[in-house]
Amino acid sequence: MRQTFKIAVFGGDGIGPEIMAPTVRLLQDLARESETLAFQFHEVAAGAAHYRETGESLPEASLDTARKADAILLSAMGLPAVRYPDGTEISPQIELRMKLGLYAGVRPVFVQPGQDVPLKSSRVTDIDFVIIRESTEGLFASHGKGVVEDDKEARETLVITRAISEKLFDFAFRLARQRQQSGRGQGLVHCVDKANVFQAFAFFRKIFFERAKAYPEIKAETAYVDATALWMVQKPWMFDVLVTENMFGDILSDLGAGLMGSLGLAPSADIGDHHAVFQPCHGSAPDIAGKGIANPMAMILSAAMMLEWLGHEHRNTEAIAMGDALRTAVSDVLVEGRMLTADLGGSARTDAVAGAIAAAYKMRVPA
Repeated sequence: MRQTFKIAVFGGDGIGPEIMAPTVRLLQDLARESETLAFQFHEVAAGAAHYRETGESLPEASLDTARKADAILLSAMGLPAVRYPDGTEISPQIELRMKLGLYAGVRPVFVQPGQDVPLKSSRVTDIDFVIIRESTEGLFASHGKGVVEDDKEARETLVITRAISEKLFDFAFRLARQRQQSGRGQGLVHCVDKANVFQAFAFFRKIFFERAKAYPEIKAETAYVDATALWMVQKPWMFDVLVTENMFGDILSDLGAGLMGSLGLAPSADIGDHHAVFQPCHGSAPDIAGKGIANPMAMILSAAMMLEWLGHEHRNTEAIAMGDALRTAVSDVLVEGRMLTADLGGSARTDAVAGAIAAAYKMRVPA
């Protein structure tokens, strides 16, 4: 008997719809060959273009659809020229994190054999770690609440709470255990902070060590964020799971994408107790929108993360295997090197890359 998963689809802005469409088609093709799962896709409106037309960036109806979905696929959002009256960009993805309690931002960083990356080292293919970015508080707790006084002073407030931090650290330790059991991880979690300067981060670190006691099989270590940035360039293979505050995670995630060679390869998930959003880390790239040359790999890899998460949440082993095979198919296309978009040094078009990934998937999972 098939499990039918309801997926809320936010097409996004700029190149967003161009990378979402082939991703949904690919998932539909995979489901047609499946014996245990099916999808119902529900397209919902949100984003900068929608705000420009209607004055709403995240309509209540869209939020309601997202709440009722089993998972949420979200493409690149925002347009630099479309902003709220306070000058900040339209960012429904942040609103979704706050409204749905998506406290764990998952940002994988990995390099495959044969992949062309900026870091030149004989150990580059040992890079395989995950950044867990707290996604609802930290400095982003001030989103939409910052204060500018008399054009002389501005304030944003960083917030760390025990309730969210405990859940965040438990998530990180469980992920490290899962990675270790699958043979991908070292059973190691680094808490990345600035506890030597700020009380809030000393509090963050204190809670980290408290929660570490519940996972004695996992090594718990700490690192300052500035040192972490250095080590991510010098010796990134030392890391397994890193867990950190919202703003620090935002910055380190882009550094991680740089290690992979392009933001076009960087998938992500924002996960809470009851909901999860899967989206590429990159922006909407309005300068290339409509040209059919955007890299769909990060969007497709985000869909692979969705499949694996749905599989674990609903005990569907085929979904887990399907997600793993889709991720591996992307790697096959990367390593083969003939079907790459401009950001990766090639000239392939969006649909051609998605087609190559579909073909690589079928080679690994014959119908």
